[in-house]
Amino acid sequence: MTGDRQQGPDDARVITSRRRVLAAAALAPVLTAASPAAARALPTGTTGPGHGRLVKPVPTELDHWAGVAKALGRSGSMLRGTTYHTAFPRRDLLVVSDGVVVTPGLALGTHVAFVRYADGSTMVMGDAVATEDELQHVIDAWQANGIQQTALHKHLLAQTPDLWWAHVHGHGHDAVALARGLRAGFDRTGTPPAVAPARSAPVDLDIARMEAALGAKGSVDDGLYKIVFMRRETVTDGHLVLPPGLGSTSAFNFQPLGGGRAALSGDCAMLADEVPHVLKALRRGGIKLVELHNHHLSENPRLFFTHFWAVDDGVRLARALRRAVDATNVVPGG
Repeated sequence: MTGDRQQGPDDARVITSRRRVLAAAALAPVLTAASPAAARALPTGTTGPGHGRLVKPVPTELDHWAGVAKALGRSGSMLRGTTYHTAFPRRDLLVVSDGVVVTPGLALGTHVAFVRYADGSTMVMGDAVATEDELQHVIDAWQANGIQQTALHKHLLAQTPDLWWAHVHGHGHDAVALARGLRAGFDRTGTPPAVAPARSAPVDLDIARMEAALGAKGSVDDGLYKIVFMRRETVTDGHLVLPPGLGSTSAFNFQPLGGGRAALSGDCAMLADEVPHVLKALRRGGIKLVELHNHHLSENPRLFFTHFWAVDDGVRLARALRRAVDATNVVPGG
């Protein structure tokens, strides 16, 4: 009969194809929810649902961080009223670079900084020193405790033993848990216990002429001369406003070698369009470039950092650095 046409091969293929489309549509929400991209949380500090509003840091005092100090196993200090800072110098290491025995304060310092925010959360960021043998164990411990790594890089050229520096980042509502997570990594290293700070002694450098060359005042700390410059811009890490000077500084450390000479280890914070000018200024001054990298994952404006090294007369080094400083939008900072 005319109304009872038999199905041919083409009809079977159309029906099968339609069934597959309908089945795929029905499964799509399940597959999306199970996909790795959906299962991953947004990286700490990034902007996402609920993170459209910028959150500012709030002032804190030293006693607010007593639990953090206990978890870290050493005391820290307040910087600029908002940042709780703790240092872990690697005094256990004998490091030689370019024929210079590097003191812990010059380039072997692990540092972490905690900041409280108006929403009650805490952010921590820092820079940690690990030997090549320690590095993977340290990273595994941090990752098991929710501490992110935002950079892996070098501060020194041709150093012995082989060292790496890891930038760490964490954000949450339990500052002590963040501190314990950091401590789990530090305990995988040979970082020694804290010691009482030594009295600052005069350094064999022409500091007056160096400061005149740099146009800023520095400080003497643990036998070194140090000077810091801070970015003028307000820097955010995702929805978190960073306090001035946190994660956005140019820092120059001078280790006296006698006769006014110094070993210089430094780090310069730059916007993208400043990078070529800074690198050129450093090389023109005879300063060796070590690393060009980022410290953050989601900062705004985007910042680049270059580590550098030199051994020369301190005043000559300061003059070379001034040209690099003048190529960046910074002010002297404490």
